Amino acid sequence: MTSISFTYLSGPDIAALALTDDEILTAVERGLTAQGLGQSVIEPRVHLEPDPAFRGHFNVLRGYIGKAAGFSMGGLAGVKIVGDYVDNYKKGLPSEMALLNLFDPETGMPVALLDATAITEMRTGAVTALGAKYLARKDSRVLGHIGARGTAYWNVRLLNHLFALDEIRVHSRRPESREPFAQRLSRDLCREVRAVESWQACLEGADIQIEASRLDAPTPHFKTAWVKPGNFVVPYGTMSAVELSLTDVMDKLVVDDWGQCKGGKLGSLRAHVEAGKLSEATLHGELCEIVTGKKPGRQRADETILFWHRGLSLSDIALGAALLEKAAGRGLGQTLRYA
Repeated sequence: MTSISFTYLSGPDIAALALTDDEILTAVERGLTAQGLGQSVIEPRVHLEPDPAFRGHFNVLRGYIGKAAGFSMGGLAGVKIVGDYVDNYKKGLPSEMALLNLFDPETGMPVALLDATAITEMRTGAVTALGAKYLARKDSRVLGHIGARGTAYWNVRLLNHLFALDEIRVHSRRPESREPFAQRLSRDLCREVRAVESWQACLEGADIQIEASRLDAPTPHFKTAWVKPGNFVVPYGTMSAVELSLTDVMDKLVVDDWGQCKGGKLGSLRAHVEAGKLSEATLHGELCEIVTGKKPGRQRADETILFWHRGLSLSDIALGAALLEKAAGRGLGQTLRYA
């Protein structure tokens, strides 16, 4: 049998590659483009909850990106397994830790294995920011962000990269989390990022409102009354933090993939789907349709727009492909013998 090998990129390898903000955004947008052109396959995510006492679960994401994405290795199939454990901070561990497997879609042979913890954080932030690129007002000046986990960092960083923000506010439940989070962002972005003590102080009056909380159970902390005409709103916590009336004030409802959003038991707008407030009839479209020009994005300054993203395997695969390309040019990564 022919010798078969694949590339392994560790966490330190990925950190050393130091993808720029533009490289991250470009890679994820290429994945959205392939999705919009029908050059992809997205399988519904599945979950594994080993034991409720562990306060965590695994998400398994599966997908395929065709050659339309334009990566040097052509099309790629991928499977990502990510653990999501809310108490990991007590053990000094990230709340989300992941591995991404990439395969040749024509032969099924392994192409790469990557530490996907940072990939998960970066690609989630990129999808939030790309949603804002197409759906937020260009003159948005105030960002209110709930949540301080890994994906939250990239939400704020990439939104700051795309918009001339005058003010950034952040809030999370624990002061020992939100204060260092604001300090890290202030240092990395070379600007003030202010930690505030309540949901209202964070979100009310903001132009871009991001909710990435980690609640134990659905609790409507985010009040619909805080949303003003023209706002861009992104709720994506696993447990809902919004009121059922939130969708009533929206001019457009956009998701990353309707197939992912309409099923399952988790997600910030699960109750809205079950109540019929978010349905095929009320949905404006998927972000990929807007990226490829099949549907319009923001059309008026006073449009109030909500974007709900569950997280796509395609974004993981696209970012993994970009990392492999950059690693090949720099001689990073290990070649592992498979057969």
